[in-house]
Amino acid sequence: MATVRIVETSLRDGNQCLWGALGVDTAKTLTVAPAMERAGYKAIDFTTSTHMGVAVRYKQQDPWERIRAMAAICKTTPLQFLSTGFRFISWETASPEFMELAFRTLATNGIRRFALADPMNDAASNVEVARLVKRAGGEQVVGALVFSISPIHDDAHYAAAAKLMAASPDIDALYIKDPGGLLTPKRAATLIPAILAEIGDKELELHNHCTIGLAEPACLEAADLGVAAVQCASGGAADGTSNPPIMRMIANLRAQGHDVPIDDEAAQEVADFWTAMAEAEGLPTGSPMAFDAAYFHHNLPGGMVGTMRRHLADQRVPHLEGAVVEELGRVRQELGWPIVMTPFAQMLQTQAVMNVTGKGRWEVIPDEIIRFAIGKFGRPNAPVDPDVMDRIMANPRTKELQAETGMADLKTLRSRIGETLSDEEFLLRATMPAGQVDAMQAAGPAPRHYDPETIAVMELVRTVLNNRSVDAFAIEREDFKLEVSA
Repeated sequence: MATVRIVETSLRDGNQCLWGALGVDTAKTLTVAPAMERAGYKAIDFTTSTHMGVAVRYKQQDPWERIRAMAAICKTTPLQFLSTGFRFISWETASPEFMELAFRTLATNGIRRFALADPMNDAASNVEVARLVKRAGGEQVVGALVFSISPIHDDAHYAAAAKLMAASPDIDALYIKDPGGLLTPKRAATLIPAILAEIGDKELELHNHCTIGLAEPACLEAADLGVAAVQCASGGAADGTSNPPIMRMIANLRAQGHDVPIDDEAAQEVADFWTAMAEAEGLPTGSPMAFDAAYFHHNLPGGMVGTMRRHLADQRVPHLEGAVVEELGRVRQELGWPIVMTPFAQMLQTQAVMNVTGKGRWEVIPDEIIRFAIGKFGRPNAPVDPDVMDRIMANPRTKELQAETGMADLKTLRSRIGETLSDEEFLLRATMPAGQVDAMQAAGPAPRHYDPETIAVMELVRTVLNNRSVDAFAIEREDFKLEVSA
């Protein structure tokens, strides 16, 4: 049996799946960083432009400061940035020059590994972006094959995409990205050999989700078939709609005879930290999920299913869930089988709900669906249904959206925003409201240490102090004592 490495995903994907990308801040990141560095992961799935935006908007923390501080600790473990096409923080399409500046600034601040996941699964676009990354100083590029289920997403489709990316000298490895957790061991047994046959000596990794209980058996099958690494989360950041739990995956891989080079003590410390943090902050932790065959029809990532149910409940039509799921499949087919990942998952769900709850199908068409149909997000996998396309082209908004040009060119943005700004500040101000960046700067440097036990104690103190019937209390443990009286 072969060696199988681990890519740790708690900071990025675990945080996003279970905590809406809001559970992690700079202090938590840097507190757990030394253990993550000691663990010996192949890489750490660290951030995306979306998470960088969240740091500014909701935490008032500088994402560049967080990257630099983490990179200073993780000197041997590459930090990974996930890029989704020609966009950075804003969903507007950016120019190649702007993206190259973003990649160069990320690399300068400490990002060494770049994962490229084009929402259209456009292998040629990934090759183009990889060229920009390497020119900008990125050390490693991993091209994504975004897994989906449809008549056009067969093994031949993925093998052809893998062959195109593997031929690029700028792409160092590939990975299967399964956002819906839909890859079964049976499908892995045909898909992975088909991909490996086309990529020569370049490594293949697997990134999947536990949403319907398939991720762990699929990972174990993938390891037997020759993948070089599996991507997993730790402790309270794993399982549920997140990625497979690292400690359980390590044990199962070794039980199957694989060598997993990891520092078990450090990996357990990371897992314990995320569990303690989630408990202290009142955040949900993942748990094993039951199999649900409906996901093979709608392909929605796990978090999106909860969003759909909440929207239907808000409209007082929760009984229409089955109809919306059925409609989502029809909408996806009519739009040429887009992959159900951000931003398309949200777009498909919105259109399906409108079609079911409105006066008729396609009576209302959101701007994002129009943008998709007219190619603003890239090359569709297959042509849009002619009748649907006729409705879209007849919509008065279509001409307005066709005239959109995306973000201004880099020179214009520099002139407009500030020629003397650092690249870091310029990139934030070019993609976010000025007031949010101002608030981040006014907040000053972020705290760098976090103790889950202290959080729990302070919450207890606040609860007791709010109880007017309590005149005095004490909290005591072996190395600590706190007495409070009114």
